Amino acid sequence: MTISFEPAPASLSAEYVRLRGMTRANSASETRLRELGVTAESWAADIESGELIGRAAMDGSRVVGYCFGNTRTGEVVVLAVLPEVEAQGVGRRLLASVSEELRRQGHDRLFLGCSADPKVRSYGFYRHLGWTSTGAIDQRNDEVLELVFK
Repeated sequence: MTISFEPAPASLSAEYVRLRGMTRANSASETRLRELGVTAESWAADIESGELIGRAAMDGSRVVGYCFGNTRTGEVVVLAVLPEVEAQGVGRRLLASVSEELRRQGHDRLFLGCSADPKVRSYGFYRHLGWTSTGAIDQRNDEVLELVFK
């Protein structure tokens, strides 16, 4: 497998929705995303408007991971990778790329929602990369983590 990291185009929004349901932890089916107001069409519109900036990990023409951030708020809204590419640095590279782009756009503080359960893989992942708890819990009952650029 040869993975390349590229800007995430709106044209692959249906793939982002599909892949989101295939992740090992914190997966969300297309039905669940629709209940939350997220569809391939809404995702594509947010990319095209510039509200979402993303990077995709590609194995040829196949999406194996992605990360998106909100350019208005500085929130990292999603990081998803297929189980087959976990523990290969794909998620770390995607997150770093989106974080750096949000920083270039003027955000000195980024935030995201993450499970507060230490047994969940993402709990340690983000903390290992320097994200810290704000002490807040979001509407999905996730702990809010932040990354502050110095």
